[in-house]
Amino acid sequence: MTNSTSNTAYGIINDAMFDAGYLQEGAEADSEQLAIYMRRLCDIINLWQTQGIKLFLQEEITVPLVLNQTQYVIGPIGPAVTMDKPLQVLQGFVLNTSFTRRPLVPISRDEWERLSQVTGNSGTINSYFADKQAYALNLNLWPAPDSTEVLNTATFLMRVQVKNPILLTDNTAFPQEWRMALRWGLADDIGTGQPESIMSRFQHRATAYRTALENFDVEDVSTRFNVDSPFYNT
Repeated sequence: MTNSTSNTAYGIINDAMFDAGYLQEGAEADSEQLAIYMRRLCDIINLWQTQGIKLFLQEEITVPLVLNQTQYVIGPIGPAVTMDKPLQVLQGFVLNTSFTRRPLVPISRDEWERLSQVTGNSGTINSYFADKQAYALNLNLWPAPDSTEVLNTATFLMRVQVKNPILLTDNTAFPQEWRMALRWGLADDIGTGQPESIMSRFQHRATAYRTALENFDVEDVSTRFNVDSPFYNT
């Protein structure tokens, strides 16, 4: 179905500038304004993707298992998986050759450091530690897969990064329902220096629209909580 709303960076920037009082009706941003506010829009997108659930950023990533290998580097240069650095590993499982899933237990850095042996041993994977680095995510599996386990498939549900718009005609990777929040978020960001009453209006609208979207961005089915596995196994 045709979308009548422009979700491009160009459309959002012009509307935000109009909302901020920097453009009159019918006017358009010049090249310098577009360059500056494109950067600011990307800043907002890069920050907002780290906040809340963002269901549209969740993606299942398959990590190829290697015999006796503990660490799998996921990032722009891989080598385990080549992609933009994932923001978060939400959960994982191993799918065996009989197509049966075996859930994996996430462990903290402290729990990882307390393991008596993390290299030189192999077996059936039961846990993982997601080590977040600046440009890559180091996914550590324990124990390392043995000759039987390496035949299985390890899959992880991750929160991936939003692609920034490069051209002004590019659509933002945030879906169209987020356009109003992005528009007023940018207006609030660029409206600095205006009278307090006007800046308060920007902030109020930006907060209200974003809050509405964060409340919308939840799963349709209720979440059930179980006893934490590491605690239960102690």
